[in-house]
Amino acid sequence: MSHPQDLSLREQAAAIASGALNPAELLDATFARIEERDGALNSVVVRFPDEAREMLAEAPRGPLYGVPVLVKDMFRLPWYAPHDGAPGVAAPPGESAVYRRLRDAGAVIAGITQCHYWGAGSTGHVSAWGPCGNPWNPAHCAGGSSGGSASAVGARLAAAAVGTDGGGSVRLPSAYCGVTGLKVTFGAIDGEGYTHGFSDMGAIGPICRDAADARLFGEVLTGQALTRGDGGPLRVGVIRDPWWTDLDPEIERACDDALDAAGWQRVELSLAAAEHQQAAALVCLTVQSLPMISAEELAEADPILRALTKFELTLTPAIVHQAARVRSLLRRAVADAFTRCDVLAWPTVPAPAPPIENPTVELPSGRAPADPGNLRQTGLGNLTGIPGISVPVGLHSSGLPMALQLQAAWGDDGRLFDAAEHLEQATGREFVDAAPEPAAAQSSRS
Repeated sequence: MSHPQDLSLREQAAAIASGALNPAELLDATFARIEERDGALNSVVVRFPDEAREMLAEAPRGPLYGVPVLVKDMFRLPWYAPHDGAPGVAAPPGESAVYRRLRDAGAVIAGITQCHYWGAGSTGHVSAWGPCGNPWNPAHCAGGSSGGSASAVGARLAAAAVGTDGGGSVRLPSAYCGVTGLKVTFGAIDGEGYTHGFSDMGAIGPICRDAADARLFGEVLTGQALTRGDGGPLRVGVIRDPWWTDLDPEIERACDDALDAAGWQRVELSLAAAEHQQAAALVCLTVQSLPMISAEELAEADPILRALTKFELTLTPAIVHQAARVRSLLRRAVADAFTRCDVLAWPTVPAPAPPIENPTVELPSGRAPADPGNLRQTGLGNLTGIPGISVPVGLHSSGLPMALQLQAAWGDDGRLFDAAEHLEQATGREFVDAAPEPAAAQSSRS
């Protein structure tokens, strides 16, 4: 048998169920792998050796019996108070709905993953825990705000991790780290005990190596079977402006090639109010999160984040109203688009993961901070509540992953897994099965 940490989620679960793998040994191997490989990544910021062993001793024989998983720093656990990547405590310890789903499935929570400060960024380079490195190059960003979950899965520290997505925070780090991440339809996973459960922009989602693992983990988190179908004969909506513009040429080509490989019928579309979705997403995220930030927390924040937050406090009611109007227009436009296509497709990120020391990206329009372009690519899903999945489709000449995003109509999460699995097979699983060298080996060569 391969090293247990190199097995997929479903392989680990099947091996334990058949008796071929001892769950206590798998848990020990998980902590050993984290100790061995996470130093340069800083993805798993809190470990639970005692609590995990207690969970294992009491675990029911569910679909993930004995399988270690990781949880983002945004969920209450009976023994852990989440921080949202900030110095203070965001919520007291307790039982979140996600904890109960994992516990009842027999899973074992091995630790807490890194989170961008307040969950308010797409790079993961700012956090009370320190920056989070990319498994393909630890000097580059893992993404945010679920960067720790994506980095840990990409580095084979665990086969699955829970992420959250308020403006792309599952899909963006999944793209940066070369893993598969799904933002579920809004409300499909119970948000009780999730620190941003107040937001109608946020959703919880699975981050795994491939679509089959993400489907299994997603079914555990939603508590229901996700419909299965044929991902081959699909109509794919392609909206050029704004989502296929101002992209790194290699990413544009890789995503275009992936659509060709899938053999899907392309449908060229336009979307009313699309030019305003980026600004509307920023306004909606801002007005929903500002009431949660105390004056004391603001005083302790990173200087740039503090300045940005103070600027956001100047937003007028008229701007908020306009953003809400754009959101309504987009929902209607998206509903119309899905009468003409089955999924929407465009690159998850406009450029590969930027360096931690300088989180800017090079685009045809020039060098720019990573956040605006990232939000442009993912904000529509949060404004409308539709599900979206990020699928690895290549490696950039920089050695960093590239990814395609697929989005479907409300409640059609299962179709995204069908499409992602079809795409994986069409590309010979070259990119979902690719694994980075351990960070220590990369450092020794540099």
